[in-house]
Amino acid sequence: MTEVHTYRPTLEQLAYTFGGNREPVLRINPGDVLRVYTEDCFGGAVRGVDDLPTQVCTFPYLNPVSGPFHVNGAEPGDTLALHFASITPARDWAVSSTFPHFGALTSTSHTATLQAPLEERVWKYDVDVAAGVVRYHARKSDFTVELPLDPMHGTVGVAPGAGESRMTIVPDAHGGNMDSPQLRAGVTVYFGVNVDGALFALGDGHCRQGAGEVTGVAVEAAMNTVVVVDLIKGVSTPWPRFESDTELMSTGSARPLEDAFRISQHDLVGWVGDLTGLEQLDAYQLVGQAGQAPVGNVCDPNYTMVASVEKAYLPRISAYQGTHDRLRGIGREHGRE
Repeated sequence: MTEVHTYRPTLEQLAYTFGGNREPVLRINPGDVLRVYTEDCFGGAVRGVDDLPTQVCTFPYLNPVSGPFHVNGAEPGDTLALHFASITPARDWAVSSTFPHFGALTSTSHTATLQAPLEERVWKYDVDVAAGVVRYHARKSDFTVELPLDPMHGTVGVAPGAGESRMTIVPDAHGGNMDSPQLRAGVTVYFGVNVDGALFALGDGHCRQGAGEVTGVAVEAAMNTVVVVDLIKGVSTPWPRFESDTELMSTGSARPLEDAFRISQHDLVGWVGDLTGLEQLDAYQLVGQAGQAPVGNVCDPNYTMVASVEKAYLPRISAYQGTHDRLRGIGREHGRE
């Protein structure tokens, strides 16, 4: 029988790392449903255009996550499956910003130049869930426009192996701050388990985000999210993978961006080969002609790329023993927060 867990952390209960010595906040069985509240990347401290993040937030306490959650029976060598049944903005407003020395089009610590840093500026968006839009308002003119609401989670992952602790802003093989718009409701994400219990966590909700998260900050919002949790025993997953009703997707996170691209493409070629029985170069050729390469982020300590292929080109395949379809069914029953 499916058990439904509800978790709403206080500000003091938010986490800022994956891994380390933090105790789990809940223990969950495979097949259970988790209803969880997540704060925005500023921990709710930026509430208007006069709240500059460098003044109201304290580094490194940015990008908080809810968790970690211990999955009973999860062991290294297994795969954790998380199906996002729904992702719903928890407030009728959201914020974005530019930061000095952060983002794709400014000098950063890794790309040092003599130019002046960008101005720190905050934008406040109206969030209209009923209408399915967010409203952008320019700061230096009266220009405004409605953009489609497309909620996603920028950050989700499991504890790294070997006792390692990673800041939540860093994406890597454990997941983390991948900032991929593909991680929306209706998608199942797969992670390789590195420690007993997996210890997954999530946060960094975005009402929407452009490819690459070019400014370094999306339309940041608190979220009410419903996740179906499952475990695939004895099956390893080298890098986080996504599955929707229509696509298979592999991720890669690294610097430079070419290496993130190569990791994601390499993983997808191997995954397609395993599912179809195609020889490596045959799988490479198919992915090379049928695949897409959505950009996750180009602003974090590691960059993230996604490699995707439509399931229509892979007839009769069933990834992870049909886990996505099974969890999708559970998600339809419990999908609204």
